[in-house]
Amino acid sequence: MLKLTEKARTAIRTVIAGAGAPAAFLRIVVESGGCAGLRYGMALDLDVEADDAVLTFDDVTVLVDPVSAPHLRGATVDFVNGLERTGFVFDNPNATAGCGCGKSFC
Repeated sequence: MLKLTEKARTAIRTVIAGAGAPAAFLRIVVESGGCAGLRYGMALDLDVEADDAVLTFDDVTVLVDPVSAPHLRGATVDFVNGLERTGFVFDNPNATAGCGCGKSFC
């Protein structure tokens, strides 16, 4: 369904370890919004919902709700750290268009 690069896994481990509150999972969602119609969201979570897809990548667990799952099928999440951009980047074959910031798509 979804792939995480090693750089993304390392960044997620760092975020979970540095969280001010207990966290066990990273939740990735696709929701309405952004300049292209849909946008990615990420948040730390403690709870798995009954209908969540639970994806395990070594010691990193990602949760995806059933509404977001079709939008993320085949996508790869990477983490970049550069002068122009630092953060998570989605390479999504389901996106037909996107915005310049890379955070929203349609």
